Amino acid sequence: MTFNHSMNIISIFYLPVCYTILCPTDAEKRNHLLSCDLLSGHHSRRSKCFYACFVFIALFSNMYAAATESLIKQASEIKEEELQRFCGRIFKLLHTKDVSGDTVDSLQRLNLIVSATKYARELPSDLVRKLQTVLRSSSCPEQLQVLSSSIVRESSPPSVHSLCSDPSHDSRTFSHVASVVLTQAGNKEDVMPLCHHLLKSLESRLSDGQIPRHALPVLSKMSTVYPEILTDDEVNLVSRKLVDWLRYASMQQGASMSSGGFFSGPRTRQPAPLTEVDGVVTGDFFTVLCLGQSYTEDQWMNMYTFSMIKSWLLTYDTDGTTNTEPALLIKAQGIHSQHQDDRSEVDSSVMSMVSATSSSSRLLPPKERLREKAFEYCQRLIEQSDRKALKKTDTELQKACIVESVSVMDIICGEDPSYVYRAFPCIKALYGRLNGDLAYARALLPIAQFYLNHSEIAAVDSEAVFCQLFSHCPAEQFNEPMLAFEFVQFCLLNASVLQDRVTNYRQSFPNLLKFLAWNSSGLIAEFVELLPSLIAPDTAIELLHTILDLPCLAAALDLQQRSACYQASDRTAWDQQGAKVAACLDAFRQPSYRGLFLYILRPEAGTGDTIDRLKMLHEILADMAESPRVVRCAQVVPVLLHVYFNTVTQKADEKMMNQLLLVLLERSSQLYNIKTFNVEVQKVFSTHLQALCKLHPPLIVDQSREILELASSPANIYSKEDFYTHVVWVIGEYLSVSYDPRCTVERITSFFESLEAVLFEITQVRQSASPPSFSPRLITVLMTTLAKLATRSQDLIPRVSLCLSKMRTFACSAIVMTCYSEEDTEEIITRAHELINLLKLPNVAQFVLAPSAGGDGPRWHRDTNASLPQGMRAVSGLLHRHSSSLPT
Repeated sequence: MTFNHSMNIISIFYLPVCYTILCPTDAEKRNHLLSCDLLSGHHSRRSKCFYACFVFIALFSNMYAAATESLIKQASEIKEEELQRFCGRIFKLLHTKDVSGDTVDSLQRLNLIVSATKYARELPSDLVRKLQTVLRSSSCPEQLQVLSSSIVRESSPPSVHSLCSDPSHDSRTFSHVASVVLTQAGNKEDVMPLCHHLLKSLESRLSDGQIPRHALPVLSKMSTVYPEILTDDEVNLVSRKLVDWLRYASMQQGASMSSGGFFSGPRTRQPAPLTEVDGVVTGDFFTVLCLGQSYTEDQWMNMYTFSMIKSWLLTYDTDGTTNTEPALLIKAQGIHSQHQDDRSEVDSSVMSMVSATSSSSRLLPPKERLREKAFEYCQRLIEQSDRKALKKTDTELQKACIVESVSVMDIICGEDPSYVYRAFPCIKALYGRLNGDLAYARALLPIAQFYLNHSEIAAVDSEAVFCQLFSHCPAEQFNEPMLAFEFVQFCLLNASVLQDRVTNYRQSFPNLLKFLAWNSSGLIAEFVELLPSLIAPDTAIELLHTILDLPCLAAALDLQQRSACYQASDRTAWDQQGAKVAACLDAFRQPSYRGLFLYILRPEAGTGDTIDRLKMLHEILADMAESPRVVRCAQVVPVLLHVYFNTVTQKADEKMMNQLLLVLLERSSQLYNIKTFNVEVQKVFSTHLQALCKLHPPLIVDQSREILELASSPANIYSKEDFYTHVVWVIGEYLSVSYDPRCTVERITSFFESLEAVLFEITQVRQSASPPSFSPRLITVLMTTLAKLATRSQDLIPRVSLCLSKMRTFACSAIVMTCYSEEDTEEIITRAHELINLLKLPNVAQFVLAPSAGGDGPRWHRDTNASLPQGMRAVSGLLHRHSSSLPT
């Protein structure tokens, strides 16, 4: 792949900047503008990055990933001497009169070099000055200006002050200069000259008679980064301009040149009227949904204004009504238009309400008047979105306008509650129209946000809206990545309110987790933050089971999608999926297994914590265990489990603690058989088993039967050694009368005998015995636990001493020596010897092996009279210096 070809791929990131070059007609420019500016208005930065990365990866990653990575690596590793020579060559090329392909190619290479490193590459000062000259020259081709802007932006020294000294009056050049200044500015003083020039350009037309359409995106970016840069008077000035562009754009198409035929020269066509998306001539004021072959400058400014109105209102429209008379006027208008909206809900028209408020709104101050006109504009867009579009692109534009309009109305109602009564009839009618149409699922999110913010003020019941939102959208459109991301973002933004006011929010976690099961790698960070809000006392255990079954859910969703695409009779299509997938599809459609899949795919909680035939489900889905989607989903489960346990243990009562421990014991052997999945989950279980028992030591006695059942089976060692080792450890640590008076001698003896039998069985040395497949750590933990239990029932000391005395024979056997290292065998022998010696003094052994519950408190380490280290030193001296006096 050539360097030029790679640069063409990389240039995809410059499309928003170069749309005037790439879109030859006004219609294409309009659609591109709205896709870049309008849609970006209602997404966060992260959402836009998510969408851009998704599109780029989907289109180009498979073809060009390796080659692009190689080019970036070469560019980042270029030597300084080579870079200086290359810069000198570019400097000479820029001084030639004609712009050649070699000049463009060299600038593209330099752009890649300066962009490929995290730090700004230092370029020769003469080249930087030349690039600044090219950047500010309106006579230069725009391709050179774009490349120069990108290079200067990523290089050093900074060019802020030199570029701001004499801002260009050419609107196109001004936008390129502004992109460099805004990137390199360190504070608002750096952009102040640019701001003053921009405001002057907004007050008057440019020398060529054009309105500065490129100024608005710069102003929007500047006001977002430095809100305090504009004074109140300047904010009012801009607000008045925005009102004019938003509400009073011309209603005729722009003039366009056409050929007059073969024998006549070009002539100017008479302006034609604008049309709606359904082809009807526009009868009301201009909006972004009015169509034409070409557009006038004020119509372009209308589009730009609407694309930035949301960020402008969020930045500056926070004062509310500052005058008593305008406030009363707006309230009166709200009451008056409420009745009109009631009629408009019936006949699907908002024109009468718009005209009723237009004349009186002129009395309002600039901020309030902008708010009023933006509100009218949004209502008209919602009315226009009900029209049947003739083109698919216009249908997509209608969806985007609905999202943006409802969001803007939400902001306006938040600043002035009197608008709520005017807005709700329109929003209710819109919801009634979109509800149930999956194509408009993303538009339901801002509507739900509006209900969440304002339903209490308007005394409107919103339960049906959220019931529909949480029950249908995730279940039916879990495979839409943008909807999944925006839906989870909506839940994150409103988590606390949803918990308090939406009854089915926490009940809907089976549906919400479908987003994660299908898009696991892209949503894990969001669900780590969201998961604590989904935990409720009555569904916490079911949520834990659902997290553990998340890979099963991913497999079931995959089968559901495949089953919907291929008919059962079309065996050829099924067989093309592979034999394993075809077998799973057969099982998915069998009535005998329908209950299993219905439970895994359930839309809400409350049907039971788990199912009895979980092992059967794992067997049915065994052939899907290697699916990439299932494997990726399995990788996020340990992360979610840590979040779950860290949250639930902070507020769990004794009953829930017992339930959690039972789930750990039960599910440790009932996990979907995916490579490394069982091991990773059992590690998490081990960590939080210790935490649970430390928080509530009586758990050992409460669940003694289940714990004893697990600990007494040597088979558990081979299937879940790490978890088994931790179970043995907590038995030795917390099965004590100091933690629970129910720890009788009989109970301690029963645990001792079970563990003694396990240790005896796995350490027998026989000719036919297979090499041990467990770690030496398990042996030392079992020995220590037996010694601890013996100190609490001293009749058991002779039995454990006899058992420990056989450990040298086991560790030194030939079959063990082949498996364990010398350090491992030495550790086993040393631990056994130390425990034998310690148990010769039972009272001392009890002090060392089973200190009181407060043994980890500061007093045991600071008080010289009751210091645990002092006691340990005394015991150590007794054992080593006077070992001859000890009984044999």
